Amino acid sequence: MDGRITLYGMRASLYTGKVRAYLRRNFIPVVERGSGHPDFARTIVPQVGRFIMPVVVMPDGTVVQDGTDILDYLQDQGLGREPLYPENAVLKAVSLLFELFGNEGLLRPAMHYRWNFDEQNLAFIRHAFDDVLPAGMSAEQRSVMFDHASGRMRKAGRMFGVSDETAQAIERSYADFLARFDAHLTHTPFLLGDRPTIGDYGLLNPLYAHLARDPVPGDIMRRNAPRVFRWTERMNSPETNEEHNQQTPNGLFARDALPDTLHVLMSYVAEEYLTEITAHVAFINAWLIDPESDLESFPRSIGMAAFDWRGQRITSAVMPYRLYLLQRLTDHVAQASPDDRAAIEALFDHTGLGPLLGLRADRRIERRNHQEVWADH
Repeated sequence: MDGRITLYGMRASLYTGKVRAYLRRNFIPVVERGSGHPDFARTIVPQVGRFIMPVVVMPDGTVVQDGTDILDYLQDQGLGREPLYPENAVLKAVSLLFELFGNEGLLRPAMHYRWNFDEQNLAFIRHAFDDVLPAGMSAEQRSVMFDHASGRMRKAGRMFGVSDETAQAIERSYADFLARFDAHLTHTPFLLGDRPTIGDYGLLNPLYAHLARDPVPGDIMRRNAPRVFRWTERMNSPETNEEHNQQTPNGLFARDALPDTLHVLMSYVAEEYLTEITAHVAFINAWLIDPESDLESFPRSIGMAAFDWRGQRITSAVMPYRLYLLQRLTDHVAQASPDDRAAIEALFDHTGLGPLLGLRADRRIERRNHQEVWADH
């Protein structure tokens, strides 16, 4: 290898976005290959055991899969010039919250705005999917494969709760989020101050590949939330700029001086996501004691859970991987000093998120050999 990292992903991939942005912002040399590259099927898929992205291959041949694990690995290797996690325990808890919510809590608008506006979006999306299709195929073959792949994604959208019945609520919910995040970015270039943390990278997953790049949601973001759109650009740029009237020069917010706009944004997470993640944890705990459950395998989804959301009773796929991200937050709180834990709990209680810190699955989730597994008791 030539000393550069190889990133296997996709231009239109929601989860590839945060890895690409991290590499760019930290000036890490990289070669990006679409997952349609022959080496991906030939050498990467056998190593990770499934067709999944993103994956990085380090110059020494080490393979790392999963966006969160990749960013942690790069930090641990000393390759990040920007610290990924705040040193302050309260800010770190907030950052881990938005990693979870960004990764998993904005999937409904991401899928709705990508797949329910074919007249405006489809030509762009079809082109953006080129790098996931194997090279050397005819135009007809590529069209057939795209139709198959897009059909799977449309089905996934329904599993996340996207339907004709929920469409208007999804659009209102997303407009509410954009307004709150845009207002927050009046005070700061990034979520918590003058540099991105893991929370920014979690939010970037849906807000870049789907909601900033695709034609319909991209136009909505540029018109209604220009600061959010500029944030997506800033997240993908290595340069330092002084365009922002920063209130956090050379640092992050002080734990006792968090702006009201951040409280409002955290309250949105409580309002929009708490019932869903609570229902998922309850479903998983019931599933874990069901004698019919197969605990040796680890499918992406193990069933559908019902919950109340914006005046409707809806269902979404229960994906245990979400607990892997939730554990990162609850583990951090459990390991904090008594004073820090009290401050975190006070902030989460104030913003309606107190119950989130008490959510636990009866078995932990670990990652071994690029796969999620149930931990031993």
